[in-house]
Amino acid sequence: MTTQLKQNKANAVAFYQMAYLGEPAKAVEMFVGDEYIQHNPLVANGLQGFIDYFDEMQRDYPDKQIEFLRCIAEGDMVALHTHQIWPGNDQYVTMDFFRFDEHGKIVEHWDSIQEVPEGSANGNSMF
Repeated sequence: MTTQLKQNKANAVAFYQMAYLGEPAKAVEMFVGDEYIQHNPLVANGLQGFIDYFDEMQRDYPDKQIEFLRCIAEGDMVALHTHQIWPGNDQYVTMDFFRFDEHGKIVEHWDSIQEVPEGSANGNSMF
């Protein structure tokens, strides 16, 4: 794995953790390029849309937790697999995909979020 791929992986995790735990403006300043294309329909496009969404999330749910389960990098993409625990013990599994520019900055994001079910027809974990 190249040095750039390793750095992109580390930066994706640091960016997500920093934003998720209440410092989205700092995360954007440190890890995001001049543009930020957002594909989550609940989050406005651009840098300020991201900051506003995560500021609101922190204000409304300060006690949420996140665990990073997997981080995969290929080309200009990094994929994160996480387990999130929210107040009331609501649990979610997420898949986030980040595209990096040639300067190692995040410029695009996709995600998929699913509530962790109580049971499984196949007996396999979501994690």
